[in-house]
Amino acid sequence: MQKVSSFVTMLDGHEASAQDLAPLAFAGFAHFTAMQIREGKVRGLDLHLDRLRSASMAMFGKAHADTDIRDFLRAAVEAGPSDLSLTATVFSRSGEFTTHGASNDPAILVRTFPASSGPAGPLTLGVVKHQRSLADLKHVGESMKTYSLRQAAEKGFDDAAFIDEQGRIGEATIWNLAFWDGNSIIWPKADILKGITMQIIERQIAKTGVRSETREIDLADIKQFSGAALMNSWTPCVPVSTIGTVDLPVPSDFREILRSAYRAELPVRI
Repeated sequence: MQKVSSFVTMLDGHEASAQDLAPLAFAGFAHFTAMQIREGKVRGLDLHLDRLRSASMAMFGKAHADTDIRDFLRAAVEAGPSDLSLTATVFSRSGEFTTHGASNDPAILVRTFPASSGPAGPLTLGVVKHQRSLADLKHVGESMKTYSLRQAAEKGFDDAAFIDEQGRIGEATIWNLAFWDGNSIIWPKADILKGITMQIIERQIAKTGVRSETREIDLADIKQFSGAALMNSWTPCVPVSTIGTVDLPVPSDFREILRSAYRAELPVRI
């Protein structure tokens, strides 16, 4: 296929038609993973495959073989430029509100679009009380994320961070949060989705002398930190300058630690 566009949509490894896509317009029983492809390669491919497999087992009771998923991903990557963004969504062909899925569930929709590196930051975060359902799954249909983002923007913030009923800060709308105390990376202890970029940084940091720990953090704790950062599939680090009413330093050493850990993860060809 001639590489003419970053925008490719494939269903189970084949170009998707309008008829294929029409039932998905309001379908929300699905999970997905998102990644950035650079020069035809991606970091943390094993983590993406683990995520898709485990979420499929949780939601559908069965999963595609990793080799099949790689074939679907590869077909989409090879149809576009060497640098692009990609999402792989695993969904039920029979949609929502059915007692049983289709016999050939689940299906996999792979979309590509132009590469992105996310915002440069630093960003300001409003605080919203919210606990994501099925927090350990990266699933679709979470309107509260966009609602919170827009509500925060109306109040002058760039995005929103979530606190749970116990007052613990956990994650932001589409981001993991990390804090810096001057010596260690502090991950929030709460019911959150551990993103692929977060997992990459965790396993690479473990190979260095930089310490990291996980502990409960409430709003009163934030002022003790020397910095905070957001991360997702776009980027390993967007500095955060404000959370709620607390202003934070934007240390360059913390930013470089996160980015160096991410760069240490060797990208692999799909």
